[in-house]
Amino acid sequence: MLMTTTPTLEGKPVQRYLGVVTGEAIIGANIFKDLFASIRNIVGGRAGAYERSLADAREVAMEEMAEQAAKLGANAVVGIDIDYEVLGADNGMLMVCVSGTAVVTA
Repeated sequence: MLMTTTPTLEGKPVQRYLGVVTGEAIIGANIFKDLFASIRNIVGGRAGAYERSLADAREVAMEEMAEQAAKLGANAVVGIDIDYEVLGADNGMLMVCVSGTAVVTA
């Protein structure tokens, strides 16, 4: 499955538009990630545990979107948008949403 943020694929003209497809993933932060992220805020640096969690959630959401597109008979998804949101009373959950247009290309 070809997937891109661009509206077209160079050298592969769109033959049919099949509709919007989406994928979502929600992950929860845990006390250890929060503790180490707090330390990173004080001393500086990157919060590797959060970065890995974000990457995992993004991958799950993209896979879900690709599965939806395949069910429609698509061989590509174009115009992909990726959004991140925090959820929960204490912002302890992170949601990754992806959307794009399922297409059939030449």
